[in-house]
Amino acid sequence: MSQFAINILFVGASFALYIGIAIWAKVGSTKDFYVAGGGIHPITNGMAIGADWMSAASFISMAGLIAAGGYANSTFLMGWTGGYVLLATLLAPYLRKFGKFTVPEFIGDRFYSKPARMVAVICLIVASVTYVIGQMAGAGVAFSRFLEVDATTGLIIAAVVIFFYSVLGGMKGITYTQVAQYIVLIIAYTIPAIFISLELTDNPIPPLGLFSTHSESGVPLLAKLNEVVTALGFNEYTADVDNKLNMVLFTLSLMIGTAGLPHVIIRFFTVPKVADARWSAGWALVFIALLYLTAPAVASMARLNIATTVYPEMASQVEDVEQATANPILYEDRPNWIRTWEETGLIQYEDKNGDGRIQLYNDSDSFASTAEQRGWEGNELSVNNDILVLANPEIANLPGWVIGLIAAGGLAAALSTAAGLLLAISSAISHDLIKGAINPRITEKGELLAARISMSVAIIVATYLGANPPGFAAQVVALAFGIAAASLFPALMMGIFSKRVNNTGAITGMLTGLIFTLVYIFIYKGWFFIPGTNNLPDTAEHWVLGISPLSIGAVGAIINFAMAFTISRMTAEPPQEIQDLVESVRYPKGAGTATGH
Repeated sequence: MSQFAINILFVGASFALYIGIAIWAKVGSTKDFYVAGGGIHPITNGMAIGADWMSAASFISMAGLIAAGGYANSTFLMGWTGGYVLLATLLAPYLRKFGKFTVPEFIGDRFYSKPARMVAVICLIVASVTYVIGQMAGAGVAFSRFLEVDATTGLIIAAVVIFFYSVLGGMKGITYTQVAQYIVLIIAYTIPAIFISLELTDNPIPPLGLFSTHSESGVPLLAKLNEVVTALGFNEYTADVDNKLNMVLFTLSLMIGTAGLPHVIIRFFTVPKVADARWSAGWALVFIALLYLTAPAVASMARLNIATTVYPEMASQVEDVEQATANPILYEDRPNWIRTWEETGLIQYEDKNGDGRIQLYNDSDSFASTAEQRGWEGNELSVNNDILVLANPEIANLPGWVIGLIAAGGLAAALSTAAGLLLAISSAISHDLIKGAINPRITEKGELLAARISMSVAIIVATYLGANPPGFAAQVVALAFGIAAASLFPALMMGIFSKRVNNTGAITGMLTGLIFTLVYIFIYKGWFFIPGTNNLPDTAEHWVLGISPLSIGAVGAIINFAMAFTISRMTAEPPQEIQDLVESVRYPKGAGTATGH
């Protein structure tokens, strides 16, 4: 059976499963659509949270980012994991106790203000739409390679699948679909990692293999990796970073931005009671840890595999680095996985010195003299970081069924998070905007129809943006996390833990944090990301106090907190019934069912 047929079999079977679940779980009420009836078991919910959390960014991109930057890019791992811990311990149980369907509804009721609810709706929609672009684009990348179609066709197929199981099944359909998607993606991620860890270290447990001995050279794996990358002009893989402030702020921005993103928060409304929300969080940590503990090993082993593929003599014990790097493979002898990925354009080769061999190195000024001595005239192989996980089975010469499994897993990761984000957008429009502000008397049937229509429109918009992504994916993701960090997270925290913050303070804080974060990002990235409109170059020497635009969300959050507390102290206290409400939320004594009024 051809590899294409195997891929079709795995992806087709997984899609049939998702659509079948949607038909089985078709909903008929807003409660089923928004919170799956409120009766999901904590273990089931924990697994669904794991799938919702581990997006295409986690499955496809995170290992690539760590592989490219080593320790410096471990901030993504720390930030996303830490964000979940914040969410699970500081927000989820209390929001479940409050018993509403959506995040904007909590903010509107807690701050006794429709304007506060509308500001939260705007923040939620903008953050979720920008985040979902990456998920749809990730699905397109996976389709373009494994189903041998162009990215646009892949996006359309992905959109149709999401439409069936999201619009028909709502949260109920999404929940059970995400359970299936978690099983697919975790198997797809760990099986290749186990094979590769065995191949490189003789240890079948990837996180332990990362700290084991490299079989061929007899030295520790990370020491071997440092030796190889420094010989090619890169920084040591385990090297520390110079700008500690920026690293701390970036990690913090990812943490609080992640905790403020609504598509996971709403999952805690699907369980019967507060204790179940806590158990869901515990189980989700277990399920998430299986992938997040494996990712650094996958990253390190993939980076070493690529380097030693190009420079085979670097794989063994190296006494003469110059000799080992003098004999890279001939381009005509490149392995099949490079040939395959070249067809997608995600690997590109240019023979700059005309010797017919592949030179892969850090083409920087600091390494220029060494490269010139070796006869190199520029880096000749460009490898897109996002392909590392998807290409790992081919790099390690694993069986075709493993490649098919990776295809299904990558798509499951992208689609599971996209579905959660789209539901958050849909509920914000139908429940918070239409029912909360435009037509409070809308019937349940009308609200359910509005929810399905708004989700359908959101899918169309997300598909269009995914098919026509701006050339700044990292900036868009930073904007999504920055918006959540600077606006929603502080409002949620103050709403739960402070009886003194009032509606004026909350609205001022959200708007100030949001505007500050947007302006700082646009100054360096271009206004609304339009090329050429940036006021300052996006380089470290021009950043204020060395703070990257990707890290500014943490500063925006601090400003949000400061403004909210200051304005609240200058204005009247919240009504007594609101203070009593905060008191009841902070000391859970059981929770009622989620309500829509």
